[in-house]
Amino acid sequence: MDAPIAFPRHARPGPFDPPEVLGTLRERAPLIPMRFADGHLGWFVTGYSAVRSILSDPRFSARPERHHLVVDIPMAKAFAGKLNMSVSGMFHLQDPPEHTRYRRALTAEFTVQRMKRLEPKIAGITRKCLDAMEESGPPADLVEDFAFPVPSLVTCELLGIPHEDRESFRWAVATMSRWGSSVEETRSALDTVQEFFPPLIERRRQDPGDDLLSRLIKNGELTDTELATVAWILFAGGFETTANMLALGTFALLEHPAQKELLRRDPGLINNAVEELLRYLTIGHVGPQRAATEDVEIEGILIRKGQAVMMSLPAANRDPGHFDDPEKLDITKPAGGHIAFGHGVHGCLGQQLARVVMRISYPALFCRFPDLRLAVPADEVPTKQDTMAYGVHRLPVEW
Repeated sequence: MDAPIAFPRHARPGPFDPPEVLGTLRERAPLIPMRFADGHLGWFVTGYSAVRSILSDPRFSARPERHHLVVDIPMAKAFAGKLNMSVSGMFHLQDPPEHTRYRRALTAEFTVQRMKRLEPKIAGITRKCLDAMEESGPPADLVEDFAFPVPSLVTCELLGIPHEDRESFRWAVATMSRWGSSVEETRSALDTVQEFFPPLIERRRQDPGDDLLSRLIKNGELTDTELATVAWILFAGGFETTANMLALGTFALLEHPAQKELLRRDPGLINNAVEELLRYLTIGHVGPQRAATEDVEIEGILIRKGQAVMMSLPAANRDPGHFDDPEKLDITKPAGGHIAFGHGVHGCLGQQLARVVMRISYPALFCRFPDLRLAVPADEVPTKQDTMAYGVHRLPVEW
């Protein structure tokens, strides 16, 4: 057996490519022994088929009490000390059958048909953000003026959250996702989101609207504690990842002008473009983690009961054993089968919403500003190297 590695927190060779070490490890073997920060000996998984197999195998648990510390950072300690992971509603950290009950209650809210009905509202929000951006004139920060407000307003609309509250949530979510946040900062951010939803639930019970939270209250399957927890999980996951994809995807297209021009001239490519950008960029660059509940053999390697496995979605989505020419961005080729949203029962619940937002936003942006370009050299765009989800902090553009 190879000597165990530490979790690879290596620098990226460029803004769109994962660390080169991930490809090197994947060439050695799809699973590599890894020493976790707390001393546990587990596995680091980079191969596409291995990642997909583990995520779909019920013998691997998502429950955090079975997991181990990947990196020794204050944020991880804050979560361990502040959050009781067994609290009602933490569906993304539960296994079936507990997880199944929540998933069943929520799945109907994120069907393709329901997302399609949201398209006019999403288009209207996108148009208003572009109007404001055009009125202010160049230069602009695409993160502040477009990539953040579009999905955050869409998520507020979906959940029934007052738009004016999104800024405080933005701070809280950013704090919780930043590796360098202190224990005190992280716990304060958790307090912000956990304390907001109970009063909102009561208001929606008294005055229901046409929103997800009102429908869940009417459905009656979830308790108020569960509703509050589910709501902030959906909000946190619903806008930040999409905002990162809108900004980073725009950056990638601006740096691949032939691809941008293909999309601008042929809007029919948008479905392929969105899937290819999701695969190529794979902004979820940390995790997910699972733990074996019994001895399991994956790709000829025995994972012992109790061992944790940390998976790399960026490495899996660049696996040449599954994707042709995976290091190249090509929006003309079908990119089906990527696992940017995870896989199995814990696949991202809001992935259809994220797709709809991107399918509307990218063409609208490049139609409004056909000569959109960076306002600074590409190497001056600050990337998010220290957060749970990859992206850019700012994206200065002009037209």
